[in-house]
Amino acid sequence: MIDQTQLYLIALTKVPKVGPVLAKNLISYCGGVEAVFAEKRKNLLKIPGIGQIFADSFSPEMMLKEAESELKFIEKNDIQVLTYLDKQYPRRLSNYDASPIVLYYKGNADLNHSRIVSIVGTRQPSDYGKLMCDRIVEGLIPYHVLLASGLAFGVDAQAHRKCVELDIPTLGVLGHGLDRIYPSEHKTLSKKIIDNGGILTEFTSGTLPDRENFPMRNRIIAAISDVVVVIESKRKGGSIITAEFANEYNKDVFAIPGPVTEEISEGCNKLIKQNKAHLLESAADIAYIMRWEEIDAGKVIQKQLFVDLDDGEQKMIDIIKINQSVSIDALTYQMSMTPSETASMLLALEFKGLVRSLPGKKYTLM
Repeated sequence: MIDQTQLYLIALTKVPKVGPVLAKNLISYCGGVEAVFAEKRKNLLKIPGIGQIFADSFSPEMMLKEAESELKFIEKNDIQVLTYLDKQYPRRLSNYDASPIVLYYKGNADLNHSRIVSIVGTRQPSDYGKLMCDRIVEGLIPYHVLLASGLAFGVDAQAHRKCVELDIPTLGVLGHGLDRIYPSEHKTLSKKIIDNGGILTEFTSGTLPDRENFPMRNRIIAAISDVVVVIESKRKGGSIITAEFANEYNKDVFAIPGPVTEEISEGCNKLIKQNKAHLLESAADIAYIMRWEEIDAGKVIQKQLFVDLDDGEQKMIDIIKINQSVSIDALTYQMSMTPSETASMLLALEFKGLVRSLPGKKYTLM
């Protein structure tokens, strides 16, 4: 039986020049995704930010037909559809207006894993870069992470392969539809990733791995992670784009330094020099900055369950939990406290191991 919400949301992604932000505005303005397709053209023209271009390119019947075809492909290939309205949708990703309204996923990894680290880098890493990539992945074992990357040649594939070897769950984020794997040389690797992780994309079947898709892919890698690690990169390229997105999203970025004489190290060195990334020598550096302990997920949960909180602390925890991350100014307002009182309570919660600070004076749960 066809899920009508999925059908209409997929159909909306088929409309030319309608990205996630505009799509959500349309849904909100019309009162629901099905209402968008029932709205008269003259009313669509009145919606702010829509205009003549959208109205002229909007063909409900054709879009719905394409969406029906996509759902048949999805069912045939055992693909999960995650809409931005679903509880299973990645919470970290849902914080951003530009998050996709539909994701396509094949695998078994928890996309809301408690700790997600992304590793990105050059397509032509040096032996040093490969060695450091392997060391970082191995060093993350005690911290029970889900490791994400882009399934590209070079550092991406190196990270995925090491995860497969060590039985670490890994996620490949793609810049095309799930009817193909790009590069094709990674088909076997992708199957192994699906067995102990998954592959994820916002693109429908038939979408080619075109150049413009990869910055969109990179924003997902950045947004879905707690940490982004850059291992060797020139001054410009996909890895730097991912790092820039991560900084914009208040994620912790780490970069491995390299020789100043090597072009392949310029991007990482520049990130560190501009204070856009922590200098990374080992996985222990990530654990230190993120305040991660070498304990299993069950003990983390148990530890948090038995911490005594007063009414004010519990209220603050609830606010942060609802918002995923929240600024100290917003907490001060919502708690009806003075800035110093808010800061004092946040510090107490940090000592109890329940919250941690993010760049930009924001806080999130551990």
